[in-house]
Amino acid sequence: MFAPRRVDDEMELWMERTVRFYPDEKKILAKSALLPPKNGGSLPTKVIPTNTAGSKVFPEGNVLDPWQKWTLDPGSDIMVKWNRIFLITSLVALFIDPLYFYLPSIHNGDTLSCVKKMDWGLCVAVTVFRSLADIVYVLHIVIKFRTAFIAPSSRVFGRGELVNDHKQIAKRYLKSDFFIDLAAALPLPQIVVWSVIPVVKHSNPQHNNNTLALIILFQYIPRLYLIFPLSYQIIKATGVVTKTAWAGAAYNLLLYMIASHVIGAAYYLLTIDRQTTCWKLECAKENGTIGAKCDMKFLDCDFSSDIDQKWANSTAVFANCNASDDNINFNFGIYENALTTGAVATDFVRKYFYSLWWGLQNLSTFGQGLQSSTFIGETSFCILIAILGLVLFAHLIGNMQTYLQSVTVRLEEWRLKRRDTEQWMKHRQLPHELKERVRRFVQYKWFATRGVDEEAILQALPADLRRDIQRHLCLDLVRRVPFFSQMDDQLLDAICERLVSSLSTEGTYIVREGDPVTEMLFVIRGRLESSTTNGGRTGFFNSITLRPGDFCGEELLSWALVPKSTANLPSSTRTVRTLVEVEAFALKAEDLKFVANQFRRLHSKKLQHTFRLYSHHWRNWAACFIQAAWRRYKRRKISKSFSLSESFSSRAESQATQESEQEEDGSPSSAESSQPKQKIRAMMLASKFAAYGRKGAQKSKAIDLPKLKKPDEPDFSADSFD
Repeated sequence: MFAPRRVDDEMELWMERTVRFYPDEKKILAKSALLPPKNGGSLPTKVIPTNTAGSKVFPEGNVLDPWQKWTLDPGSDIMVKWNRIFLITSLVALFIDPLYFYLPSIHNGDTLSCVKKMDWGLCVAVTVFRSLADIVYVLHIVIKFRTAFIAPSSRVFGRGELVNDHKQIAKRYLKSDFFIDLAAALPLPQIVVWSVIPVVKHSNPQHNNNTLALIILFQYIPRLYLIFPLSYQIIKATGVVTKTAWAGAAYNLLLYMIASHVIGAAYYLLTIDRQTTCWKLECAKENGTIGAKCDMKFLDCDFSSDIDQKWANSTAVFANCNASDDNINFNFGIYENALTTGAVATDFVRKYFYSLWWGLQNLSTFGQGLQSSTFIGETSFCILIAILGLVLFAHLIGNMQTYLQSVTVRLEEWRLKRRDTEQWMKHRQLPHELKERVRRFVQYKWFATRGVDEEAILQALPADLRRDIQRHLCLDLVRRVPFFSQMDDQLLDAICERLVSSLSTEGTYIVREGDPVTEMLFVIRGRLESSTTNGGRTGFFNSITLRPGDFCGEELLSWALVPKSTANLPSSTRTVRTLVEVEAFALKAEDLKFVANQFRRLHSKKLQHTFRLYSHHWRNWAACFIQAAWRRYKRRKISKSFSLSESFSSRAESQATQESEQEEDGSPSSAESSQPKQKIRAMMLASKFAAYGRKGAQKSKAIDLPKLKKPDEPDFSADSFD
């Protein structure tokens, strides 16, 4: 048998499991709060430990408030997304509510006509969607109870201080928009349609329509009102309601279509009401005659079985209210067309589109084509259409036009700027060649930037954000330059932060030989021609092609790396001209001077050799140096061969002299007689070779060695104080 556990042991075990994840001081608090009281005392409700000074260790309302984490920031991304979702839901709800006006319809028979109070298929569909929208409205109320607000007293500088206290949030919300949100969230049309109208027996169809219309209009006003502060909150958080101009135009057009939808639905319901009014008046006239028994319930299709057939065969109510008959006395006014065409007695799709077209047509024309009767309600409806059309045209259509114009505003600015440029060139009488170059540059800059001033946008951002954007845009492109690929990330960040974009059209001279160098250019796309004449020396010309990854203006780097460089910028040793359209990054002289202060701390011979390898100035000097060395070698070789030929010719002459002396002493044999002839022939060849050697030596002396100055050596070493 197991011994039963004591209550104290179970309580102790439960406490350990409950507070095992608490810090030490919280664990003490939890234990003291959860221990059972001794001597039958009451349980403590809250225990707050104090320090030696008597102050509270855990401030009340911060640690012990479990709902604190559910407070939402009105400017956070979650609230912005929710506001957009709720705005879309509100627009859908504004579209759904007027659909209740299409529930009643008129049934035209051969001899009798009546009003069918309810289209149950449409009623079910509208109720389902309306209930879903109501759920979103209720959820919006819950979220607003947990949304912090900015204290008005803290809006002295910056955004202000958020108030996260739920009591203050609830108090402020109850005093401001709570009752409007509550009125918008109540399911009043569902209650009237499903609970009130079916219960009321022998109800007048006209009264039912009026009641339903009043209930829907009662809720439609607060629901329409909620769109404006909601749009203001989205604009306050993000700056715009929609992210694109086309979406903004579509949003305003949607509001205009919803207004047309509401006017069309109201027109449909008022048409049925006008037909019912005519029947009611004619029924009252028949009741005043002897033997007539006209009852208003006969006009309801739900009571068609109760109709007195004798009255049905003799009544003139329906004949006197036939809108197609021009001989009747009743004036239907603006509703005559709908009754004549049978738009109120057809299926839902047809009567909906007819009503929508009627509302859109009259809102667009401000109700100018309406021919109203003297009925006050009809005249008031026409006045409402005219006023609403003017307001919507001035506000919504005006906003839509603004959005559409914003799409082409930059294109219009570029067109005006291009026109001003053409007028200026014509006024200054520029030659045709310069005009073409200006046109090509303006066109190319428009295609590359679409009229956006990138520098102004970047300068308006904080330094850290601007640095990250420049790094994102330039880092991968800068790494393509071999000279930069040897540097660390810190230097690349400093370079990317100061690079500016440079666009050049075909035939543009970036720099000319002898001009001061103001920037280093790093080619990203396109080709350039770099040539030099070594200061205008006669007979000297060197030309190379710069491609993506190359750079020019390296004289500026040598100048910037000097610890105490002069204020005068170095002169360019080359002429750089674009062969095609070129996109590049430019590093200004003052920015390069700042970056160069960090280059001297690298202690890297590899960077120095990389600079020499990819510097076209150093390549040109190295080629000329190698060429001069080769020519010196050829000259020494020719001189050496000339000295050898001279010594050989002198020996040949001395030997010929000796042989001639021997011939004078005595005649040699036949074999020996041929030797002098061969020696004489060799001597003649040697003399010709010596003459050629003299000419070659003289020619080599006549050729001057290239006098190209060695480029300045960039100082990649560290300073003495480093």
